[in-house]
Amino acid sequence: MHPKRQREIALAVAAILLIAVVVWAVQRSTAAPAAAAPAGAAASSAQPPSKHPITGIDLEALEAKRPEPEESDRNPFRFKQRPAPAPPAAIIKQQQEQAAAQAAAARPSEPPPPPRIPLKYIGDMTDPKNPGKRIAILSDTRGTYFGREGEVIEGRYRIEKIGVESIELAYLDGRGRQTIRQTGQ
Repeated sequence: MHPKRQREIALAVAAILLIAVVVWAVQRSTAAPAAAAPAGAAASSAQPPSKHPITGIDLEALEAKRPEPEESDRNPFRFKQRPAPAPPAAIIKQQQEQAAAQAAAARPSEPPPPPRIPLKYIGDMTDPKNPGKRIAILSDTRGTYFGREGEVIEGRYRIEKIGVESIELAYLDGRGRQTIRQTGQ
């Protein structure tokens, strides 16, 4: 027989013996108090006196008629708390005034800035018609665009200035001027 198999058998036997010893100890400890206490007066003297003495059972009270349960809007199958009672009108008015004051304070004093211009500056090239000027090359997800300073790109943006490594674009209405570097936004 393999040593591994022998070890498994030895562990199983040890586990069975351990379980038997625990069961024997538990049975012995629960049986000892019952056997040691004789029936009658000795048993009552061994136990400490209880706060509530045992009295006879009133069978008539058990058989007495009980009142019927009252109607209720409570649903025992719903697990949520009852709604809180409505607050007084003065508290509601005060809360509305506070909310109005907070809303007035939260309003921005000027409109939010326009969204970022989604074009990327790829680079530029020398204008073949005018050697001193440059043409910017821009792209987005829809296509590639070319333009000189002052020209309109895609019908929405105007090229303000073409730099060495960046370009300045603005919306046609002049707001939202942005500088886009050649490496991206």
